[in-house]
Amino acid sequence: MKYRRWLEGLKLRHTAQGVVLQEYIRALDEAAERLQRIEAEMAEMARTSRHAEVIEALMGLRGISLITACTLVAELGDISRFSSPRQLMAYAGLVPSQHSSGGRERRGPVTKAGNTHVRRVIVEAAWHYRHLPRVGEGLKKRQENLGPEARRISWKAQHRLNFKYRSLIRRGKPKQVAVVAVARELLGFVWAMARHKQVA
Repeated sequence: MKYRRWLEGLKLRHTAQGVVLQEYIRALDEAAERLQRIEAEMAEMARTSRHAEVIEALMGLRGISLITACTLVAELGDISRFSSPRQLMAYAGLVPSQHSSGGRERRGPVTKAGNTHVRRVIVEAAWHYRHLPRVGEGLKKRQENLGPEARRISWKAQHRLNFKYRSLIRRGKPKQVAVVAVARELLGFVWAMARHKQVA
């Protein structure tokens, strides 16, 4: 890793600074090892979970790998309990707020009156859809065991969500606003993917 080589190649004037730097590098190594152990445990738990098929299917979507898929399943439980994607979007607090006065109705920013963990991870995943549709090596590997219908849903999500992002940016929307709108629709594809696996 380039950054790591740069760190280890630093020459400091004082011995004490070098000692402190080496301690920091060691602390980074220990944190990385701990993270690897935790991720390995999560992967094993996900593989043997009763939600294993849904987790695997969700990982077939761009931007959603092990930690995001596990977070979604842990926070949402049985996704089939949501009768529509809109219900799931509302649960995550990603539907627009509404203000009514007399006969007029005005829409505002998202409500944020829902599950903050789901909202946070789905917005992070949505940033991936600002890039043009493609199946990179990581996504290809995650989709190896998925059937054609799950891959179709994933590919449709890439096209639709990238188009939505670009359309909103062209209309002058800030990037963050566009990504939140993409995240809302991404939850619709999460719902579709989970329902497909639960019905299959």
